[in-house]
Amino acid sequence: MHTINTTTGSQDPIDPNRNLDPDQYPHRNPSHTQSRRPRGFAATAAAASMGQADSDVNNGNITGETSSGGGGGGGGKGKREREKEKERTKLRERHRRAITSRMLAGLRQYGNFPLPARADMNDVIAALAREAGWSVDADGTTYRQSHQSNHVVQFPTRSIESPLSSSTLKNCAKAALECQQQHPSLRIDENLSPVSLDSVVIAESDHPGNGRYTGASPIPSVGCVDANQLIQDVHSTERRNDYTENFYVPVYAMLPVGVIDNFGQLVDPQGVRQELSYMKSLNVDGVVIDCWWGIVEGWNPQKYVWSGYRELFNLIRDFKLKLQVVMAFHEYGGNASGNVMISLPQWVLEIGKDNPDIFFTDREGRRSFECMNWSVDKERVLHGRTGVEVYFDFMRSFRSDFDDLFVEGMIAAIEIGLGASGELKYPSFPERMGWIYPGIGEFQCYDKYSQTSLLKEAKARGFAFWGKGPENAGQYNSQPHETGFFQERGEYDSYYGRFFLNWYSQLLIGHADNVLSLANLAFEETKIIVKIPAIYWSYKTASHAAELTAGYYNPSNRDGYSPVFETLKKYSVTVKFVCPGPQMSSNEHEEALADPEGLSWQVVNVAWDKGLLIGGENAITCFDREGCMRLIEMAKPRNHPDSYHFSFFTYRQPSPLVQGSTCFADLDYFIKRMHGDLQR
Repeated sequence: MHTINTTTGSQDPIDPNRNLDPDQYPHRNPSHTQSRRPRGFAATAAAASMGQADSDVNNGNITGETSSGGGGGGGGKGKREREKEKERTKLRERHRRAITSRMLAGLRQYGNFPLPARADMNDVIAALAREAGWSVDADGTTYRQSHQSNHVVQFPTRSIESPLSSSTLKNCAKAALECQQQHPSLRIDENLSPVSLDSVVIAESDHPGNGRYTGASPIPSVGCVDANQLIQDVHSTERRNDYTENFYVPVYAMLPVGVIDNFGQLVDPQGVRQELSYMKSLNVDGVVIDCWWGIVEGWNPQKYVWSGYRELFNLIRDFKLKLQVVMAFHEYGGNASGNVMISLPQWVLEIGKDNPDIFFTDREGRRSFECMNWSVDKERVLHGRTGVEVYFDFMRSFRSDFDDLFVEGMIAAIEIGLGASGELKYPSFPERMGWIYPGIGEFQCYDKYSQTSLLKEAKARGFAFWGKGPENAGQYNSQPHETGFFQERGEYDSYYGRFFLNWYSQLLIGHADNVLSLANLAFEETKIIVKIPAIYWSYKTASHAAELTAGYYNPSNRDGYSPVFETLKKYSVTVKFVCPGPQMSSNEHEEALADPEGLSWQVVNVAWDKGLLIGGENAITCFDREGCMRLIEMAKPRNHPDSYHFSFFTYRQPSPLVQGSTCFADLDYFIKRMHGDLQR
């Protein structure tokens, strides 16, 4: 059953019985009158008045929905058959979309096709047509650049994106013309431009004894350049002249956690000096340092201890290295942290004993101490200060104490921690709660402040019973198909589901907006960085459950990163994307329903589409040569039409701090490639 989309005149394959949001589909609201779609001769008259229908859309008068009843008493059997056919159609459509998604990912990754993040088949067909040498206008008009005689066939090869020298072009053209004189079967289009040497063509005439020409060269002369060899030489030149290779991407090395102890003192100055000497020998551009809120303001509110960091920064200055400093407003500690444990400030934890709702809370009432609850950003629950005031005072104190480093340009950027692990995300995957990859995690919104906000929003929409979190979203280690909320056609896509997920993601966006507005005041004229997580498991499902619990409303039918990046763009933020680690086996990918490449492509290209700079950081600390090459490919895409590339890359090394402590065997090679000192 289909309805008519009067705005475009096309069929809309959305089931009219589906739970649709009245705000998104006002013409499906029961309050609007419905009329039976004209059939037969009446349909012809209806088509003639389509322009009037368009104006009715603008005025809110939309009719023309398909009648669901048919004519008369038609029986329940026919209705059941129609319902079954609708379900089969939906399954076929989902299967088709899944195949299309994989095709698009392959074209982007292996074919270097610059397809948009939400490409449709028109984009694909146009890209393939251009690949074959056709011209495609914006309105879809497709044609050859120049007239070709019918018996001349053009080779469907890639166009030359890196210009060749004029002498090379003349020599190639001269050799090709000589070959044409020696072999009449070889033809060259006279109308071709000099930069389109891919268009050397061969007539499809029968070759005596060998049949038609195939992959073998039809030209036996050694002194004559055949068309295939010419194309191959041009492409090899293109690869050597790949312009993205020449871009300089700065590489920063992150000093391991534990350099500064819980009392704010530098632990091992001599060891740090040796480590910095090793980094300098690798020609890194700078280092990244975490300034921990739980250490600097650990014992008393507004009592900041910067002495250990001052000593550390002086050591770094001696080696003439740049600094990126992280305002770390989260705790540190876990399975991979060794013996290092850094909590939130003790005075905040004391407040939390009497008011545990300042922390994120799951459905069973368990509290997360990874970071403070965003719902208290504007609640005066921290000895008379709000959450954002506490963050601002900390940032302002750092800016004041290290003013000299800002003035001399040693501090190149400030990274603002906005959630769990310093990333802009909810603490929805806590290992201390028993979460294990690839569990979908849990929503973190069951504290009293979040519930009050949710109920207020629900009442404003006129549905007070929506003012509670979902009760069928599973546990931390559930899989999407095991839950009523995240399964195919689950509640996540119902009226309530869309309302809740929009509210949940808006808390994340609002937190970023609140903190960054004050960070811009504290660090004016300094680059601000925000870290974006790589939540790639469950990405192959319709709901993208793991992203939803982390706060990114990014199901398969919605782009959840655009609204986040729109907010970041207000403050000219540089996005730092946590690049996924080495490829897992195909079985592990299938079990986790993971798609690291698909997620990376979406996040990176949406950021670039919004005009944001983007940097990278490795998700794990150990890489082989293959992993090294994947990071380089992501940071410096080959032949990107807009020359986009990462603005920096942060190498996160293992803990504890030891001179040369790295299991990245090709780190020196990686840095040289990032700097453009080596070619492929």
